[in-house]
Amino acid sequence: MSSTPYLGSGPYCYANTLAMMMGPDAPDLAVLETVTGSPFGMQLLGGTLPFFDPYGWTPEIGVRDALTALGWTARTFSGDDADRALGRLTSLLETGPVMIGPVEMGHLRYQPGKTGPIGADHYLIALDVRDDHITVHDPQGYPYARLPLPDFMDAWRADTIDYSQPYTMRTDFTRATSVSVSAAVTAALPRALAWVTADPQPSMPSGSLANGHAARALAELLGTDSEELNEHLVRFAVRVGARRLADAATCLLRIGCTAAAATMDRQARLVGALQHPLVTGDTRAAQHTLNTLAPTYDALRLDLQRGLAIDS
Repeated sequence: MSSTPYLGSGPYCYANTLAMMMGPDAPDLAVLETVTGSPFGMQLLGGTLPFFDPYGWTPEIGVRDALTALGWTARTFSGDDADRALGRLTSLLETGPVMIGPVEMGHLRYQPGKTGPIGADHYLIALDVRDDHITVHDPQGYPYARLPLPDFMDAWRADTIDYSQPYTMRTDFTRATSVSVSAAVTAALPRALAWVTADPQPSMPSGSLANGHAARALAELLGTDSEELNEHLVRFAVRVGARRLADAATCLLRIGCTAAAATMDRQARLVGALQHPLVTGDTRAAQHTLNTLAPTYDALRLDLQRGLAIDS
């Protein structure tokens, strides 16, 4: 395996917010993303909405797993009413920034084209509340963005995000244990294997599919010529999916998990190769790529099983 690690922009909102909260002790974004578990699988929610992350996985699960793997703790608050949540946030900001999310991205009206809820989750850092607005670092590319409080509270309520509690915030990030990057990635591998194994979950929406089944079903869906599906893929899912797979391949190679690293590098190349045919309307090429991707998930499961067996 020979690969050049990717550096550049991309929708890594929770990894970037974690890095901001951890400060100078934060590991590379590639490590943060990998230990969330996000690269290890694919899901088709309800049989219609694709994500290149594991069946049953959510960013909230990923944030908790990353903190655990890296030896960090944080205080989490959620579920308050709006007034109490804003009061708590204002108080917490007196001692430093606060991680906010998930929020509904469509209410972040400093982002061009955002005029209301779109069902897209997002994470950011709250810096200051003054009078009728809040100042945030938004890792989508908006440092020190100001947002009227009514819009922020609508976003923070997150009632369009199915895995979320309203008004979730994290503070008091503390490095409780010194864990090396290699140790963190190695410790995350059993969880990665569990994700890519994709056991049945009754909590998943009806019709949801995992891994190879999801890839093949998505290939069929592309034939329906859905503009909404195509926009989701080309503006978000493919970009973040290819990057997290490439990052995981790099991390696994560093700890000597070479077979799984090579499989994930192949997955990254296949997912990344979807962007051009999806943008240009070459449905047949995109379908072929997805059908080629499908068996790699079983290969990855076997690679991880063998790697863990050798380590034990």
